[in-house]
Amino acid sequence: MFSHIMIGANDIEASKKFYDASLAVFGYDEGVYDEHGRVFYFTPKGVLALTKPINGEAATHGNGSTIGLAAANPGLVDEWHKVGAANGGVPVEDPPGIRGTEERQLYLAYLRDPSGNKLCATHFVKK
Repeated sequence: MFSHIMIGANDIEASKKFYDASLAVFGYDEGVYDEHGRVFYFTPKGVLALTKPINGEAATHGNGSTIGLAAANPGLVDEWHKVGAANGGVPVEDPPGIRGTEERQLYLAYLRDPSGNKLCATHFVKK
């Protein structure tokens, strides 16, 4: 559905450290810089990018916004949460675990990145 997601970051280096480490859990390569100092993570399905806002103002997170990352199994969700927290991420909401209904269950973990953007690693246990 999406071609790319660009996230505002106040400290590109701190954000790159967080995303390099946490996305490596899912097998993604380190981000690469472009000529404008933005960082890009290229995947076969899309692109995640980090940038300082072009208007020169501070990057802010979206209240009510969450970026979901697909995980192949609950163990990867747990590892992402652990690695992300060790590299500048801040755990939020409940600890990693199953949420949902009897018909639809997801194994989730939430972190905020160094700029406050909310991320969720998700494994669909029962669709």
